[in-house]
Amino acid sequence: MSADRDAALGMFDVSRETVARIEAFLSLQKQWQARTNLIAPSTLPNLWTRHVADSLQLLELAPNARVWLDIGSGGGYPGIVLACALADRPEANVYLVERTGKKAAFLREALRVSGGVGEVIQSDIRECAAVGSAPIEVVTARAVAPLATLLGWSAPWLSRGATGLYFKGEHLEAELKAATISWDFAVQHHPSRTGPGTILEITQFRGKRATRIRQP
Repeated sequence: MSADRDAALGMFDVSRETVARIEAFLSLQKQWQARTNLIAPSTLPNLWTRHVADSLQLLELAPNARVWLDIGSGGGYPGIVLACALADRPEANVYLVERTGKKAAFLREALRVSGGVGEVIQSDIRECAAVGSAPIEVVTARAVAPLATLLGWSAPWLSRGATGLYFKGEHLEAELKAATISWDFAVQHHPSRTGPGTILEITQFRGKRATRIRQP
């Protein structure tokens, strides 16, 4: 585990305080994992490189963002890691949206024990159009839904200028093709620093296009 931790931290400039917060979160996660399936068990030996570093790389893509919204936070990635890393930034906040009761309870406890800055919203994302008092700057999601669905869920914030950062894997091109049928947006591809995969950066979101239905 020490080698895995060192490998992950070697990728980023992370403060000792942030590392301590993340370690407190991971310790809690291991306790909860024994009774609640938060993440794939096969990834437990590589938590730092598989999950923590994967989450931290988002901060390099939006270094000045303070207010984040994480859809389907589940086991805490990337939301709790972001909350730990942003804890010392003035006016920072991470909204973690999770509809499953047990996972939402875990996320609240993770924020408490780690000292991360955030708020858990136990709700379906489709019922969260109004979140917080400050504008959402970044919307993110990891292994939650196809891109077209994510854009639909994120539309209330993307249409007001938020940036979308979404982790995508082998079905990336098919998902992009499906998403452009219904949505107008600009996209940048950022290769993941932690392994196979891409982070899509979505900007200039202009909402749903009118679709003409051809009559038979």
